[in-house]
Amino acid sequence: MDLGLTGKTAVITGGSVGIGLGVAKAFAREGAHLVLAARGEDRVREVALAIAAEYGVKTLGVGCDVSTAAGCDALLEAVQGFGGADILVNNAGTGSNETIQDAPDDKWQHYWDLHVMAAVRLARGLAPVMAARGGGAILNNASICAVQPLWYEPIYNVTKAALLMLSKNMAAEFIVMNIRVNAVNPGLILTPDWVKTAKQLAADGNWEGYLQSVADEHAPIKRFGTVEELADFFVFLCSDRASYSVGSTYHVDGGMLRTL
Repeated sequence: MDLGLTGKTAVITGGSVGIGLGVAKAFAREGAHLVLAARGEDRVREVALAIAAEYGVKTLGVGCDVSTAAGCDALLEAVQGFGGADILVNNAGTGSNETIQDAPDDKWQHYWDLHVMAAVRLARGLAPVMAARGGGAILNNASICAVQPLWYEPIYNVTKAALLMLSKNMAAEFIVMNIRVNAVNPGLILTPDWVKTAKQLAADGNWEGYLQSVADEHAPIKRFGTVEELADFFVFLCSDRASYSVGSTYHVDGGMLRTL
């Protein structure tokens, strides 16, 4: 299936590792050029160069912190210098661990800035650029925890839920510019962070067994999804093959969601 992405430019935040890296490679396989953003400047530049060498596309790695207004401005400036963009994947984010009773205000603010305001600032900055090129797509990476929260990360749950509402509002506002906005709620995806956590928590050292126990408990499919499985879905939603998908939230969770 030709997704029509050859020559398009995709901006991906959190693009140097995990889901972001997998999404970047999936776009590159389709012939899309890439602007990758991450806090670690050396790593994101190395990743961008490696993808360019492997897939023959143009890439740019930008070291910036999109949880800040200055970081978002730096990324937007870099995109303009790259020639603009057709696709934005708001992927940067991380889990949390706290209680509502004990979490300080600054932790709430940081996650709000990372999960919500980064998407606001980048979409606001790139929408006119996309519109001038004929339109585009914005995809916000949320989480199943936005609708089925885990008890130990209320800040993550709340800010990811806000990202879903933001996506719905963006979709209604931006479609007149021929910019489609959707969101994805991934479930258990086997990222390096999950492996690191499992190695820390597995009492007997059997981290693979620990991950299997998590999958057995939460996912009817009884396994973690791969980054590649999720990335392929991301790329499809940003392509013209998904041209009637507007303002929707898609669960890629192996059956983890227990409600309608």
